Amino acid sequence: MSDHSVDSFGAKGTLKVRDTSYDVFHLSAMAGSERLPFSLKILLENLLRNEDGANITADQIRALADWDPSAEPDTEIQFTPARVIMQDFTGVPCIVDLATMREAVAELGGDPGKINPLAPAEMVIDHSVIADVAGRADAFERNVELEYQRNEERYQFLRWGQSAFNDFKVVPPGTGIVHQVNIEHLARVVFDRAGMAYPDTCVGTDSHTTMVNGLGVLGWGVGGIEAEAAMLGQPVSMLIPKVVGFKLVGELPAGATATDLVLTVTELLRKSGVVGKFVEFYGPSVANVPLADRATIGNMSPEYG
Repeated sequence: MSDHSVDSFGAKGTLKVRDTSYDVFHLSAMAGSERLPFSLKILLENLLRNEDGANITADQIRALADWDPSAEPDTEIQFTPARVIMQDFTGVPCIVDLATMREAVAELGGDPGKINPLAPAEMVIDHSVIADVAGRADAFERNVELEYQRNEERYQFLRWGQSAFNDFKVVPPGTGIVHQVNIEHLARVVFDRAGMAYPDTCVGTDSHTTMVNGLGVLGWGVGGIEAEAAMLGQPVSMLIPKVVGFKLVGELPAGATATDLVLTVTELLRKSGVVGKFVEFYGPSVANVPLADRATIGNMSPEYG
């Protein structure tokens, strides 16, 4: 992956922060990259860092650097997310598949310990939580207790998976919903692995994974098969997208809430038609939108179509 980039454009360099040096890939190696929207700059860095000459080629990198905002998408690229986030309903089958692969490798005389996620994978258990008890002081604790009893076998399997597989973490029930946990605890914003610094990006097995974009982390929802492939280091295939700019000016009037803002944004984007496109917010008032409101806007992305 990034450790073996072909680096056809000589983009790899060093960034020193205080007393620590990091390997980075400079976008300035590509002429015209400075005019790209921020979201496409993240994609460009991703391609430069993961160029292998097979899945990710110099032609794909050139096509992205030469992006034409008025052209219809026709060039396929391979995006390699930094990590994968899952909720329990769609994530458990992925771990079952990894366990099955280990069994198959062992039966063939190989080392099952070599079967591990190549991209960090995190599972947040939130979709199986049921509110059995309400209206009493110990309701939360009692619901969590019942949750463990109801799903004991499944949770034992996930605990085994966390200890057996490298780069796989499980967030237990009762911690919060997956999107909240992703923003508050799991998002890195900047990854630092093996001395390489690069933007945090993710794909998730939930359509509202887009909520993490409010923190400046590029991410969106995919199917279980795509998520599992990403865990195993396979890139996500996509067309170079069109980017719809949404300019924010002025400030919210007194009495207006984040809900009002989000519903207005949703109405405008539905009229514009943004299916299959990136939406990038910019303008002088972006700095006035607090993180909670940005996260709400990002969470509503699946409704923009």
